[in-house]
Amino acid sequence: MIVDDSAVIRGLSTRILEADKDIEVVASVSDGARAIKTVELDETIEVVVLDIEMPVMDGLTALPKLIEIRPDIKIIMSSTLTLQNADISLKALSMGAADYIPKPSSMTGVSGSQDFRHDLVEKVRALGTARRHHAGVPDLTSVPKKSKIEFAKRERPKTEENVSGGHRPGVYRDKPIVLRERGKLLPTVLAIGSSTGGPQALFDLFGQLTDTVRLPIFITQHMPPTFTTILAERIGRLTGNNCAEAIDGEIVKEGRIYLAPGDFHMKIVSKGTTKQIQLDQSPPENFCRPAVDPMFRTLNEAYGGRVLGVILTGMGADGFYGSKGLVEAGGTVVAQDDNTSVVWGMPGAVATGGVCTAVLPLPKIGPAIKRLIAGDAA
Repeated sequence: MIVDDSAVIRGLSTRILEADKDIEVVASVSDGARAIKTVELDETIEVVVLDIEMPVMDGLTALPKLIEIRPDIKIIMSSTLTLQNADISLKALSMGAADYIPKPSSMTGVSGSQDFRHDLVEKVRALGTARRHHAGVPDLTSVPKKSKIEFAKRERPKTEENVSGGHRPGVYRDKPIVLRERGKLLPTVLAIGSSTGGPQALFDLFGQLTDTVRLPIFITQHMPPTFTTILAERIGRLTGNNCAEAIDGEIVKEGRIYLAPGDFHMKIVSKGTTKQIQLDQSPPENFCRPAVDPMFRTLNEAYGGRVLGVILTGMGADGFYGSKGLVEAGGTVVAQDDNTSVVWGMPGAVATGGVCTAVLPLPKIGPAIKRLIAGDAA
């Protein structure tokens, strides 16, 4: 269901989604109050794209009411890139929204933005598949006729490019988890990658760590500019540590938390006896900028494998090849499990790809990090 006060946006979003043969938009309404009535009447709705600023009832007011009616429904907040909307979107995630999508500020931007089109389709697909899996609904790959909403997997040639970024959600559930021993090297840095569902997972994880981890911590969360600014501020308030968007050229220090800023890859390089942040706008990897793979790859080069990598909830497979490089160099990787992930794409890739020491529910990842940093088993 599309919820937006602009009829043009609703129409364009509907056409974008229904261009994918596996997705059907079953409702399109102009405000939160109508959305609530529609969800009460139509049990087939699985995913809602919910605008923030609307008359009658705004998205933030409607959100908890929609979740109360249908706790299993997946809601994607939609807003333009302003500080206020970024703050509201992050608040919505803490209230139960599954994800967010930055909406171009003009009609031309919505119709012409390939990023918006790609993100809208992929996020609806991923969250629909996740909802079906967690509800115990069978996969729809064998259904010959489109039902109200269908999310089918499409096989693609297994090249490095599309395996790393193009796996359909749910594909990893068909594969066994393959674990390996922890790395031989003691970690001197912690690196975290996340995407869909990541902000709330990060808040929960850092709530477990507080100020007990004094290593430099690097985070790449798939997020646009402005959103990363607000996210860094919230993590800093939660932990009491210095957390901020990374700055190009700054020297890495212990006890600091560095967040990749939106639209920039965050890389770490050695400069004499110091490590420095390097930000760049080289091409997206795995359809993302910032991406986890370049962060992991350069951390491995800078720290010689003394890296503890953590892959949290997210769609796609960003972080898999970077994780593979880490463990081959003596590092250790831990992944979030399927049951506590909003989407088990990124963690599923490393869990089934033979690069994980442990696959854990989110509440157990913090304690595992502390043990691994101390040199104990996960």
